[in-house]
Amino acid sequence: MIDIQDKNACPGLEEIEDYVRNPLFKQFCSQVKQRYTCKEKIEYSGCSWEKGWNVKFKKAGKTLCTIYPRQGYFTVMVVAGGIETKEIAEMLQKCSQEMRDIYERTKEGNGQRWLMIDLEDDGSLYEDTFRLIEIRRQS
Repeated sequence: MIDIQDKNACPGLEEIEDYVRNPLFKQFCSQVKQRYTCKEKIEYSGCSWEKGWNVKFKKAGKTLCTIYPRQGYFTVMVVAGGIETKEIAEMLQKCSQEMRDIYERTKEGNGQRWLMIDLEDDGSLYEDTFRLIEIRRQS
């Protein structure tokens, strides 16, 4: 088992998958790669708020999402703001109450919201997360 906070030992995607121990992690990563023809980049964050290894997916220089591995689930961060605000407001009307609650609870700073979405299963929150990523990709 990897130590997700050991900055001297960069894990591979399969090691992170073993750490998470939820098949949804592999499914999510595969879907992001297929939908947006991008590759993952495993990076270490020294930020005191979320220290440890994470997985980023970028397309055309823009981060689509960042995945923070947890044991049994994972957290997907999607930054929403700026030119995306109007589209996201429209999208939220079609989203689950859970996604709307996450959006409302997330404070805005510098015109952006850093949405932290915990995923354990492939229900409506999972689909809503891909809706957000799609808006992020198109902007």
